[in-house]
Amino acid sequence: MPTLTIDGNEITVDAGTTVLQACEKLGIEVPRFCYHERLSIAGNCRMCLVDMERSPKPIASCAMPAGDGMVIHTNTERVKKAREGVMEFLLINHPLDCPICDQGGECELQDQSVAFGAGNARFDENKRAVEDKNMGPLIATTMTRCIHCMRCVRFSDEIGGVDDMGALGRGENAEVVTYLDGLLDTELSGNVIDLCPVGALTSKPYAFTARSWELSSTPSIDVMDAVGSNINIDTRDGYVMRVLPRIHDDVNEEWISDKTRFAYDGLKKRRLDRPYVRKGDKLEPASWNEAFAAIKTGVAGAKGTEVAGIVGDLADMESMFALKGLLGSLGSDRIEARQDGAALDASVRSGYIMNSGIAGIEDADLILLVGTNPRKEAPLVNARIRKTVRKGSLKVLNIGPSADLTYDVEDFGDDASLLKSAKGGRHAISKLLKAAEKPMIIVGQAALRGENGSAVLKMARDVADKYCVKEGWNGFGVLHTAASRVGALDLGLTTEGGVKSILADAEAGKLKAAFLLGADEFDTTALKDVFTVYVGTHGDEGVKNADVILPAAAYSEKAGTYINTEGRVQKAAKAANAPGDAREDWTILRALSDVIGETLPFNSASDLQAKLVEAVPHVATVDTLPAEEWGDFGVEGELGKDGFVLSATNFYQTNPIARASSVMSECIDARQEA
Repeated sequence: MPTLTIDGNEITVDAGTTVLQACEKLGIEVPRFCYHERLSIAGNCRMCLVDMERSPKPIASCAMPAGDGMVIHTNTERVKKAREGVMEFLLINHPLDCPICDQGGECELQDQSVAFGAGNARFDENKRAVEDKNMGPLIATTMTRCIHCMRCVRFSDEIGGVDDMGALGRGENAEVVTYLDGLLDTELSGNVIDLCPVGALTSKPYAFTARSWELSSTPSIDVMDAVGSNINIDTRDGYVMRVLPRIHDDVNEEWISDKTRFAYDGLKKRRLDRPYVRKGDKLEPASWNEAFAAIKTGVAGAKGTEVAGIVGDLADMESMFALKGLLGSLGSDRIEARQDGAALDASVRSGYIMNSGIAGIEDADLILLVGTNPRKEAPLVNARIRKTVRKGSLKVLNIGPSADLTYDVEDFGDDASLLKSAKGGRHAISKLLKAAEKPMIIVGQAALRGENGSAVLKMARDVADKYCVKEGWNGFGVLHTAASRVGALDLGLTTEGGVKSILADAEAGKLKAAFLLGADEFDTTALKDVFTVYVGTHGDEGVKNADVILPAAAYSEKAGTYINTEGRVQKAAKAANAPGDAREDWTILRALSDVIGETLPFNSASDLQAKLVEAVPHVATVDTLPAEEWGDFGVEGELGKDGFVLSATNFYQTNPIARASSVMSECIDARQEA
């Protein structure tokens, strides 16, 4: 471990630490443009120059490894002049258009020009102009502003896993371009906007809508998938203006998917903003009292066995707990959260979470994917796998449909029976699992659907028990696609036969009433003769056969608790206002309980939280990776030789918010035209 002296301060750092990183540990600010801690070192902006004793000239601190006995100076006159010179060169061709640039107020070039620049320009020649590039419907380009830091190029190659971006030309003629002016074809493309230190790459949907200093930022949790990415929701006057990533090293690092970042316009479109009651064949606006009265009449006389509930993919823990209480007061415990029919076993928690955690992927040396495409279902999990593969320490195997996951994968075929062969010990998969020190098996929702879903879960469990569960390591993981799923399983919201059984009873006339909590991912035709109450945010599939519609708040419009695919409890805060008469789901269900059943035992959010913690104690442990006891789950049975039908058939339209988003529709159109 080298020890060096920086501005008179002695510090010992780990081997491989750069001088710039050592400066940061001491709290010494060193300006930079090309350097980013999660990308490879480029060393091409030269803004991070510092003096090193016995060096004839300033050194690039981002690229120089810290050495034992080094003496570094960051504030000498030579360093000051070197930085002023670099800044002057960077500004030679940079346009003076800050008043109309969307990066204004958040621009690293602005900040560092003020802090480290000379304050005046000597360049009297004409500035160069660069033609803007087409990078699709998400990224706006003003390439004249580009300072060639190459962060975007490195991100697309190293994190995104695509080689669509690069540089052409030399010197003053250098340009950053996409291949044949095409799309940046990655589910993480929007992150280059955050990485760009200037206004060359900005958000196209956000363009010219607000200034950063006009916005209020609220920490929240993403619900577009089950990763639970930490986000900031920026609002103005109660409306969502943009969504940005929030750093969480164990979950999403500092990236978010394009759906997370850009689907927010769906929060303003096709929204339910008032109650509706069906009169004849037509849904008509109604007051809350009229809607509640209609529900009281509709469920009157229904036995507990004739009432069922179905929970959607975006529901928070509080809403699901309130629905469970409401139906319980009607004598029903028939609530189902597995809209896709996945045969998940709620009896053993280690059987439906990713036990190693998302960050634990970096410790694995082998991963067996079963019926999943993480690139579409959980782009941040896929990025974590790619990151580990690039280090050379991870091998990935796949049972299921082959797909471009942006890293090398050894495909063994789309055949569920391969799991049985893997358990046997003689198959190539068995040998690779046995040889690995920390193997993982990641089971997707596609593997758990269908008649043999329980058998696949049991066999995957047995394979994990044989190879992946060791002292200090549990490599079994389920990759969920729904933000509500783990929380719903923690609440025990499963029924025998799942949604399929509920719909079969509806068609057979055995079901009298159904409550849908934002449930839009199945065909509701079977409910046309059942009294159906829909509590949700959008005019999607769930309202087609509803008799009463109660408008609810979206994830950005309420505080809530979510549990991600690794079983981590996370809290979201209210950022925006719900439209019209829409209310938070739990308040709707609490008020409804006064009318149709036994009043629910909570009157405030704090009361509800206390009851929720009583029912599910680990909800009180926030932002901690759980260590669950290993157990037996799944059901013995025939695996069959059928293949898996992957869950995320269209990455951009997996929930009501995304389907309402015009930006997501533009992404689909752009890829069809490409």
